[in-house]
Amino acid sequence: QVELVESGGGSVQAGGSLRLSCAGSGYSYSMYCMAWFRQSPGKEREVVAGIDSDGNTRYEDSVKGRFAISLDKAKTTMDLQMNSLEPEDSATYYCAVETFAYCSRTLRESQFEYWGQGILVTVSS
Repeated sequence: QVELVESGGGSVQAGGSLRLSCAGSGYSYSMYCMAWFRQSPGKEREVVAGIDSDGNTRYEDSVKGRFAISLDKAKTTMDLQMNSLEPEDSATYYCAVETFAYCSRTLRESQFEYWGQGILVTVSS
C-alpha cells in the first residue's frame, strides 16, 4: 500500500523560509517521479516542482531560484526548501508520486497515481 506523509508546513512572514518533507513508502524506489503541487482557494491545483529517482528536477517558473527540491540518500523522502516566500505562495501543498517512470519535461496531475493528504503553508505580508 502506497503511503505519502507530508510534514513541515506552517505560517511564516514574507521573505521567510519553510521546508516541506514527504516520506514515501509502499512502492519501488528504483524508478519514480515525485512532485509537489499546490492549491489555493478558488484556484486550480498547480505543479510546483518535481524530482525523479535519477535526480532530475523540474520547477515551475515562479519558484525557480527560490525553491529547491531534493531526495534523501535512501530516496524515500523528498524535501522542498522554500526560501524568499511570498504571500502568493500560500496554499495547501500536496506530495504526489508517479511510479515506474522518470519525470517528464512537463508534469501534469493526471500522471501521478498517489497523493498525500496535503499540508498548509501560509505566508503573511
